[in-house]
Amino acid sequence: MGEPPLIQVSALRVGFASRSGRVVEVLRGVDLEVRRGETVGIVGESGSGKSTLLLAAMGYLKRGLRTIEGSARFDGTDLLSLPRHELERIRGRRLALIPQNSGQSLTPNLRIEAQVAEVLRLHGTRPAGQNRERVRELLAQVRLPDPDAIARRYPHELSGGQQQRVAIAMALAGEPEALLLDEPTTGLDVTTQAHVLDLLSDLAAQLGTTMVYVSHDLGAIARVCARVAVMYGGEIVLDGDARRVLVEPAHPYARGLLASIPRLAGGALPAALEGRPPEPGGAGPGCAFADRCALAIDACRTTRPALAARPDGTLARCLRPDAVADLAPRAGARAAPDASTHDRGQALALSRLAVSYARQGLVDQLLGRPAGGPRTVDGIDLALREGEAVALVGESGSGKSTILKAIAGLVPRADGTIALGDGIALAPDVARRGPGELRAVQLVFQNPDESLNPRHDVATILAQPLGLYFGLSGEALRRRSVELLEQVRLGAHYLDRLPAQLSGGEKQRVAIARAFAAAPRVVLCDEVTSALDVSVQAAVLALLDALRRDSGTTFVFVSHDLAVVRAIADRVAVLYQGRICELGPVGAVYASPSHPYTEALMAAVLDPVPGARPRLLADDVQESAPPAQGCPFQRRCHRRVGDICATDAPPAREAGDGHVIRCHIPVEELRALQRAEAPGHGRR
Repeated sequence: MGEPPLIQVSALRVGFASRSGRVVEVLRGVDLEVRRGETVGIVGESGSGKSTLLLAAMGYLKRGLRTIEGSARFDGTDLLSLPRHELERIRGRRLALIPQNSGQSLTPNLRIEAQVAEVLRLHGTRPAGQNRERVRELLAQVRLPDPDAIARRYPHELSGGQQQRVAIAMALAGEPEALLLDEPTTGLDVTTQAHVLDLLSDLAAQLGTTMVYVSHDLGAIARVCARVAVMYGGEIVLDGDARRVLVEPAHPYARGLLASIPRLAGGALPAALEGRPPEPGGAGPGCAFADRCALAIDACRTTRPALAARPDGTLARCLRPDAVADLAPRAGARAAPDASTHDRGQALALSRLAVSYARQGLVDQLLGRPAGGPRTVDGIDLALREGEAVALVGESGSGKSTILKAIAGLVPRADGTIALGDGIALAPDVARRGPGELRAVQLVFQNPDESLNPRHDVATILAQPLGLYFGLSGEALRRRSVELLEQVRLGAHYLDRLPAQLSGGEKQRVAIARAFAAAPRVVLCDEVTSALDVSVQAAVLALLDALRRDSGTTFVFVSHDLAVVRAIADRVAVLYQGRICELGPVGAVYASPSHPYTEALMAAVLDPVPGARPRLLADDVQESAPPAQGCPFQRRCHRRVGDICATDAPPAREAGDGHVIRCHIPVEELRALQRAEAPGHGRR
């Protein structure tokens, strides 16, 4: 017999008691084994049980949940039956968790050194006198620049990627045998994510650490994990080698998930899975996926399939796994959105837009002059046509959301104008805008939980803009509210629901319905799909595209997901340090990403193909401010040509059909350099 698994979940059933006293199962007899040194990914839609399984593997259940039967063993010990004091000897020391949002897990008023040292005090294996040195070793191990400086900083002084690296360093402090990772790169921009995943992959190889990685990002899973388990309805439906699961899945649900992923190549909207997952306890006696499955037969609704071994070595919970390969590819909602918009009227114009977060010093205040130093955003000229979707992309700190907030009147401008298509200049401050201006520009936030009042039902949420802008009440108000819900693929029965009674995708649809209730001319979308799983994301993208085409509304779409942008946008503006580096039709920019920074962003995008390793062209550096002069990308550029990059602002070079690149290197020379570098052999 081989070595026993380090982590072993056996026949685990976890649930809660409903108000009627019925036991509702969240995990339905889950079996999972993870051997020493193995990297296993767990994927599935929201509500599939991924995080519940991950936390159960460290002996923790959320409040209200309880073990119905089964076990979760670590090195032979059932953690779910251990007393708390014995659990504390294992958690943090032998078994560590890296949470999703590192910014929320770090204490804001403690320096990084104190927080890492606290973990060392509780779980470290070395003498306390070595803690200061060990803190710096850990920060260096996770590739943070200048560990001494990082150790002295507070969390808010670090970028999101740096905060995530600190969380990884804290997890490594006890030199654990296993790491449990819960969506550790969600919310990170594409280059930061690529660097963090590269770090995790190298740590697993160098230290032999066992990893269990939960994510809805199949590209991240493919980059890090050798094995993948797919969950649906509280159970594992497919488990096996990552290449088998992500390239040739033997379960229709896994195939549907893969079809829901937007891709850089092609640019079509992804095909959303129809229907929705079952609520806890609502799976029925047969296959939990039967109601959404194109292969379902009568037996699928009455017989629950076992998780059975297949000739290729995978385990599949399906009565017809051999038929999955014959399923016709599911088509997306439409082809790539590269149609010309030149014949449409202008909807929004940004001219010389500048925003500065620099604070005025005392001398500046006395002399009545603006704060010194480079502006956060500067020189933004952008004209948007009616019905056009223009995306703003770039790393965190590139100025995307700042531009969006300036359009919405939520941050003051240092210079420039913003005007609607009919020449109406928008007041810089939202408080000074009249009802017409407020109605014309609507904002959909990244997290609907932060924008929907938890005490208001959907009817009240929609009634506010309908009453404010159109004076609707009574039956007319209800009728229009129902129309809006039907536009976003919901229905009248949602009017009485509170946000807490909605799924993440449903909340985002209500937020979109509220924005469209004002009949806006421009809708600003700030990372509206970043927190959604891939199937819900595909549905929301299709919804936004349909609403835009039906209403002629203009979209400004901010995202760090370049594949999502490829699917939804007509044009794309690539930003670095608040300056536009490249602008053009999305198809042209993606086919020939000419600016060195755009090239770096595209090189870091992950497809769900096991073994693929991104070319990390941009150094893993977070710049706090743009340079005082020259090219904004000069300090990280792998194609820097000399002093001119540091002294002169790069000229705008036309590449044809509205495609503009700001670089000192001529466009054809840039493209020749790119062609000369064979794929997969870019700089690291």
